[in-house]
Amino acid sequence: MNSELDLALERVIRAPRSAVWAAWIDPRQFEQWWIPAPMACRVDLWEPSMGGAFVTSVSEDGENFVPHMDACFLLVEHLERIVFTNALDSHWRPADPTPVRITAEITLVDHPEGTLYRAVVRHADPAARTHHGELGFFEGWGAATAQLAGKAEEAGAAHGAE
Repeated sequence: MNSELDLALERVIRAPRSAVWAAWIDPRQFEQWWIPAPMACRVDLWEPSMGGAFVTSVSEDGENFVPHMDACFLLVEHLERIVFTNALDSHWRPADPTPVRITAEITLVDHPEGTLYRAVVRHADPAARTHHGELGFFEGWGAATAQLAGKAEEAGAAHGAE
């Protein structure tokens, strides 16, 4: 991580890695946590594999959706790591430089209390990093991560009860 270019978020999620992984990989679960509530997310195109599409839309009312993310997965390592970018769109074409263009790396590591979840979001220059921070990176990604934790912990508890 380069502190001048990157933003990071880390949290222990009290659920097994498999539950956190499923919340990331299953598009129906992903829709439930990716966007901070009360906004709604819809997965439009989802191919969680190297080079696959990552396209989502958002809605304030749950009915009228607008484009949110047109990105691609760069790397998907089962139960361990997901890397995606919106610098390339879902068809591998260079994306318009606005809004903030990122490459994000999500890692999942076993932890005595569940899963250590870490998101590192890389930017092209310090100005982009600063701008993303000012747009509310920590609030937005923090809220989404809390929602992810809630879903994964609920799924992990349900699985453990079986």
